[in-house]
Amino acid sequence: MRLLLTKRLSAALRSYAATAASAVTPRNRQNFTTCTHRIKFQSSGGGLLDSPWSATQLRHARFTGADVRRGNVIQRRGKIYEVIKAHHTTQGRGGAIIHVELRDVDSGSKVNERLRTDETLEKIFVQEKSLTYLYTDDETGNIVLMEPDTYSQLEVPRHLFGESHVYLQDDMEVTVQLYDERPLSASIPHRVTCTVAEAAEALKGSSKTTPNKRVLLDNGLAVQVPAHIVAGDKIIINTTDNTYASR
Repeated sequence: MRLLLTKRLSAALRSYAATAASAVTPRNRQNFTTCTHRIKFQSSGGGLLDSPWSATQLRHARFTGADVRRGNVIQRRGKIYEVIKAHHTTQGRGGAIIHVELRDVDSGSKVNERLRTDETLEKIFVQEKSLTYLYTDDETGNIVLMEPDTYSQLEVPRHLFGESHVYLQDDMEVTVQLYDERPLSASIPHRVTCTVAEAAEALKGSSKTTPNKRVLLDNGLAVQVPAHIVAGDKIIINTTDNTYASR
């Protein structure tokens, strides 16, 4: 009896394995080259831009202009650009057009272009790392960052931070995007605490409803703040548009 049950169980397992293998056909299985090795997986049906960067994601992928978003890194006419702005507009019978502002990651120069929604582009997936700001090299102007785990240092051209480089502070955690270990872009936190260096004296009876005034921050930027803010106050600034957020 035990031998008979064993034979039946083995036959059932072989039948199940054969059925499962036949279900995965070339039609629903795709081969992709990854940054580390080749793997096989079933398509989920999602879009190319649905997933963030991972160690097994495509290094290059083609998508259309309609999918362009701020922060994308694309290869165009032999150069690599970061999308700074992307604005979709409709031009009557001419169809939709995407106005984009691109930054050349090599030179830092910016260009404005128009893309068709059906235009094919090549997107580059990048790796993001969180690094710590150490200092700015006075001779080269490069930003020196440190890997928190390994303590290894990385020099990043200042233009990768754009105008936000003035907010860099000791031990600040920043994000750097890399492609083949090459830094493509860098960003700082959306909110940073700054010290007010100069401010006119607050008027008596001033309150949060009193009109704003202009003050000078310790990093050299001038911003509008509530009238009750005085020199020496620490305030939180929204770094995306250089505006006062809170005290």
